[in-house]
Amino acid sequence: MGKLLNGYIMPHPPIIVPGIGHGREREAGATIDALKRAAKEIGKARPTTILLSTPHAPCFRDFVYIMDSENLEGDFAAFGSPKAQLSFQNNRELVSMIAVKSAIYGIDAGGLEESQRRHYGISDRLDHGALVPLSFIKEEWEDFRLVCISTPFLAFEALYDFGRGVRDAIEESGERVVYIASGDLSHRLTRDAPAGYSPKGPAYDRALVEKVRQADVQGLLETDLSELEKAGECGTRSIVMMFGAFDGRKPKSEVYSYEGPYGVGYLVAKIEGAEEKGKKKAGEGSLEINSSEASVHVRLAKETLETYVRSGNKIKVPDWVPPEFKTRRAGVFVSLKKGGMLRGCIGTIGPVMVNIAEEIINNAISAGMQDPRFPAVKEKELNELIYSVDVLGAPEKINSTEELDVKRYGVIVTAGFRRGLLLPDLEGVDTPEKQVEIALQKAGIRSSESFELKRFEVIRYR
Repeated sequence: MGKLLNGYIMPHPPIIVPGIGHGREREAGATIDALKRAAKEIGKARPTTILLSTPHAPCFRDFVYIMDSENLEGDFAAFGSPKAQLSFQNNRELVSMIAVKSAIYGIDAGGLEESQRRHYGISDRLDHGALVPLSFIKEEWEDFRLVCISTPFLAFEALYDFGRGVRDAIEESGERVVYIASGDLSHRLTRDAPAGYSPKGPAYDRALVEKVRQADVQGLLETDLSELEKAGECGTRSIVMMFGAFDGRKPKSEVYSYEGPYGVGYLVAKIEGAEEKGKKKAGEGSLEINSSEASVHVRLAKETLETYVRSGNKIKVPDWVPPEFKTRRAGVFVSLKKGGMLRGCIGTIGPVMVNIAEEIINNAISAGMQDPRFPAVKEKELNELIYSVDVLGAPEKINSTEELDVKRYGVIVTAGFRRGLLLPDLEGVDTPEKQVEIALQKAGIRSSESFELKRFEVIRYR
């Protein structure tokens, strides 16, 4: 079982690295002292992996780029110190796991082929956003692998969801991980600042530091994106991603320092969280969530079906659903039980509606009214129904049943136009062979035929 030990917000001015500042680093003395304090704590924690998000890695608008070269290296040659070089082994297993887990939340992430990197003109060289924090950490602890992640231009809710995928991957990995959110705050604090002065700069920094101090996740998510540009900052997205990795653990924060030398805001802070309760760990079956957030999925399915049965009307997406329900897309299954027995189950392998809210609404009606195995739900049954909603991750092709785990993965079988799906963690389905057999029967595919196998993970809301 892996564990996210702590998280740290760290700035990345190369001027504070020995050999580069030529004395000017003393102007950022509070930042240097705070970084040394954080590095000592990391050394005592002895993480097996450092996971670092940096805004200066190659960024995409709709894809989280995670460097996947075997070794990750970089130097400060661009800042006049070519001898200051750092090299780390990449934790490529964790990179792959993060890509899989983030897909469950509807976020595309992962590495790029060499040909793709050439096409986009990018490399896996570490930038100063990674090198500056790592140069402090390496003074105290060297026995770790690295994962380096870019900060894409996604909505904050999506960045937070990506962080949740990181959390799930860490828990399944067996790694002891420290998360570093690299980023500077406003570059517009003074008239000689790199981006010039704006009163929005100091105001933005004051507000952000307070949100971090209070671990105000909702406040972070509600940040006006236009304010980021006005402030000229580069760290907020990295911070949001890190808080997502602490989702469900009631994070608490301690600000070690904040100052604005050189006209740029530098924040050093520590984030830690209590152990999460009531959630299955990765690898112990499909991920089940019974939190207040989860009830939104079930509430929407329940309200949809009850309204349709009583009035024949399909509801519109309610105002009370979270914003991500209106922007995110995913395949969804809605299941109904009555007296402990299945009463209906209909879903979509991939998204067919404009957003996840519409996906739930459509499939809730179908599960109650159009499952060919059962008669349509009657009004007198509504109070007896138990709902669950499965949100599907992206399917991945596999070569054999040896790559299946009936508790963790659902399965899709395909032969031509015939396709069958079976969700994971179902009562009475205790072997991969049984799982595939049932899926083949549902698709009308004979076991002697040639067929394609895919597996997928789900988040199950009850």
